[in-house]
Amino acid sequence: MEFSELIKTATVEDVLLSRQGLPDVRGTLCITSHHLLLSSRPRGDLELWLLIRNVDAVEKRVCGSSGSITLRCKDLKVLQLEIPGTEECLNVASSIEALSSVDSVMMLYPFFHRPPSLRLRQGWHPCAPERLFQQLAAQTSRWRLSAVNRDFSACPSYPPAVIVPAAVADDTVAKAARFRQGGRFPVLSYFHAKNGTALLRSSQPLPGPKRRRCLEDEQLLGTVVAEGERGVIVDTRSAQAAKQARVSGGGTEPRSCYPRWQRLHRALERGRPLQESFARLVEACGEPAPSVERWLGRLESSRWLGHVKAALSTACLAAQCLDREGCSVLVHGAEGTDTTLLVTALAQLILQPACRTLEGFQALLEREWIQAGHPFQLRCARSAASPARGKREAPVFLLFLDCVWQLSRQFPFSLEFGEQLLLTLFDNAYASAYGTFLCNSEKERRLCRLRERTPSLWARLEQPEEKHKYLNPLYSHNPLPLWPCVQPQGIQLWHGFFLRWIRPCRHLDEAWEEMRRLVQGDKSSLEEGEGKGRAGPSPRLGHGTHAETGTGQGPGVGLG
Repeated sequence: MEFSELIKTATVEDVLLSRQGLPDVRGTLCITSHHLLLSSRPRGDLELWLLIRNVDAVEKRVCGSSGSITLRCKDLKVLQLEIPGTEECLNVASSIEALSSVDSVMMLYPFFHRPPSLRLRQGWHPCAPERLFQQLAAQTSRWRLSAVNRDFSACPSYPPAVIVPAAVADDTVAKAARFRQGGRFPVLSYFHAKNGTALLRSSQPLPGPKRRRCLEDEQLLGTVVAEGERGVIVDTRSAQAAKQARVSGGGTEPRSCYPRWQRLHRALERGRPLQESFARLVEACGEPAPSVERWLGRLESSRWLGHVKAALSTACLAAQCLDREGCSVLVHGAEGTDTTLLVTALAQLILQPACRTLEGFQALLEREWIQAGHPFQLRCARSAASPARGKREAPVFLLFLDCVWQLSRQFPFSLEFGEQLLLTLFDNAYASAYGTFLCNSEKERRLCRLRERTPSLWARLEQPEEKHKYLNPLYSHNPLPLWPCVQPQGIQLWHGFFLRWIRPCRHLDEAWEEMRRLVQGDKSSLEEGEGKGRAGPSPRLGHGTHAETGTGQGPGVGLG
């Protein structure tokens, strides 16, 4: 396929661009294989540079001899184009629809993007299990690095190297994989060094209606919890949904076969219910001048904040079992690629201070979302505005980012990164110039040779001129766990995301930049004083106490 076949009209003159909160601009519209450009007249300034993959829905309307196109983007931006000539209008709309729906991964912009400041392969250094295992080996000998999945035969959605109990051989692990949906056998996600407990993740077992057993799976989980210890299985489905899954071959771990494990059900929505909740909230946020009663009613009926509360509550449950109850935890739902990863990633953010740094958070995303097999290509294919919503799209990653924002709001000094990083991650998960979030698994990424053929988002974030944009000027290292308030009054709407194009936060951004400047000035003064031999402390903006957190002790080691 050639891109030229999809572009019916490449250039249109005298197009009027309208955007909320910005003045209208008239100029020349150009359509390329991956971008929509508009340069103003008569100055020729580039007013619009839109990645066409970002377009979620195209609404066209023809009136007389002209027409208008409304573009609803995946990042919730809304653009309106007034185009002279009905044929040109229809051709432009058709071209944008075709280019935004290209299915082939190899035809997406990251395979053509070559930023001058980055090299291919730069930044493609995932959090290697070998390096993490070295940290773990210094604390315990109960785990080992396994290459059972080196050719992706045991589990196509796992990375080649995983960490499993040391007492279990690879042939046992391979047989246990056949008893789990999609082959996602239990693997170590995080080791809590404070009391030696482990956080594992998997997919549901496959006992089916005949309640069949798998001795290898029972052995694998039996070695995680020693005699006299107990473990907790956090099932992210309702008890009823888990019971119904037996009809189609799924199910749960029966207590009689897993006597040291207690099962708890914490239902977390995914799939279509979560997608529809997202769409309802975006629609409510876009309604012009609603009454207070109508706004609160629509916010409540969207149920989005309820999903945020449920996710944080379940993550707190898992973290509490690890930290306060001294129990190892296995998290799974059905497939183990959505709400399972949501809970394990949030639990680590709550417990592990290293995950709250910019570098540590990137490593967390790499091992708990990207390498762990969250199907980004499927889940992020469409956003809130698309009329063609399928069963596979779901904003689970957005739900995770919203939960992280709730933590950053409740603990403003404890995360090294700010809201801008979370917004950037969402934008790049749905439409990106980088290959980091492409494909659905590590196996697919290797087949597409992403590391050799596309630039990495992590490399861009590490550029000095970019990195400072994402840092929190109020950050102060906090070694304690973060126990968030999950009561309804503690959960707030993420204004910076859901209202970022509707109510621009220019003054807030200016205040944020001023805080960065003041903090940088503080650090420079301190360094200058130290250079002259002065030992006196310099006042530091945002040096908060740790009274905002619960009790806790040192960090563990996050593992993939």
